[in-house]
Amino acid sequence: MMPSSKQFLWMSVNLLVFLQLLDLHSAFAAGKQVITIAYLTQQQTKQAPLSNLDPFIDNKGLPGGELAITDNNTTGQFTGQEFVLKKFIVPNNGNAVDVFSKSILNKYNFVVSMLTKTDLLKIAEMASAKPMLVLDAATQDDDLRNEQCRSNILHVLPSRSMRADALAQYMMKKRWTHWFLVIGNKPDDQLFANAIKRAAKRFGIKIVAEKTWEHTFDARRSAQSDVAVFTQTEEYDVLVVADEQGEFGEYLDYRTWLPRPVIGTQGLIATAWHRTHEQWGATQIQNRFKDLTGRWMEEQDYAAYLAVRAIGEAATRTQSKDAQQVKDYMLGEKFALQGYKGVPLSFRLWDGQLRQPLLLAAPRSLVAVAPIEGFLHPKTELDTLGYDQPESTCKIKKQ
Repeated sequence: MMPSSKQFLWMSVNLLVFLQLLDLHSAFAAGKQVITIAYLTQQQTKQAPLSNLDPFIDNKGLPGGELAITDNNTTGQFTGQEFVLKKFIVPNNGNAVDVFSKSILNKYNFVVSMLTKTDLLKIAEMASAKPMLVLDAATQDDDLRNEQCRSNILHVLPSRSMRADALAQYMMKKRWTHWFLVIGNKPDDQLFANAIKRAAKRFGIKIVAEKTWEHTFDARRSAQSDVAVFTQTEEYDVLVVADEQGEFGEYLDYRTWLPRPVIGTQGLIATAWHRTHEQWGATQIQNRFKDLTGRWMEEQDYAAYLAVRAIGEAATRTQSKDAQQVKDYMLGEKFALQGYKGVPLSFRLWDGQLRQPLLLAAPRSLVAVAPIEGFLHPKTELDTLGYDQPESTCKIKKQ
């Protein structure tokens, strides 16, 4: 049967609309905006494990970045954008600054850095790197957020002061206000101890005793006898340990002279991410990460995930791959990043630090989430953790 004139007209209109949509789709696909993110890391030398139960993970961070690229591209399908993660993995005896200069500088607008503080500052100081946006997903140094801050760096991991303040808030809630501080003999241990002392002063906590762990022998062989003797001191509520390398801190719990809880770098810790975290959609991303890697998500993986997602979120909202436009949006009031912690995450304008809740976790249990209820702030309770705007010595931009 031949179609009627009305049917023929209707079919013609539908065909015309279909062809127009096809042309729009082709133009949309042809004009896709490609945003490439350089991921720069250096292989770590395998250290002797404190316990045979702790496997050495040589790719912490990278799987988190790869998972984030997948999430960015899910949104990019609807915004005409494609996100690409270009990996640069420097051998443990290589020079990360040279790799940056030769392979990344003047070629990429966005860099996720998993480098040390020293290398990070060398990169940020290069004249050609000033217009770039570097997301630091590896350091927790307070001076990088203060007197050593740089305008082209944003920081994803919580600083040591944020971690110390989170622990102090919970201790105040429990009224455990007398601390015994034990410090390792490494420079990073002293930095964490300094953050603990700052938090104690800030929240009115008294450090009744302080000792440095100076034993250089195997803590596993001497823990039973030496820890009990070492921890004989004035009466205290909680032992705070500063042992970032994990050389002795695990052996303090249950071996102290007095029956007291251990917090700090071991025992109850303050961290951006932990495998016991299940709220606010965290189980979903934990499972996705395990399907991808076969292991639990570590804090470094989470930091790399947030860094890549932050670039994706800002680039999507601005429809731009210009580093300055993306950075301006990240530091603006409209920026809100999903971090699976119940509240949106955002960057502090004055020091480039990502504000976020911290998980207070024991090895197999999530104990609390800081900021602890009752600690108030005129703008956001997240700024009760770490250096607030009036305290900051960063001179980049303070309003």
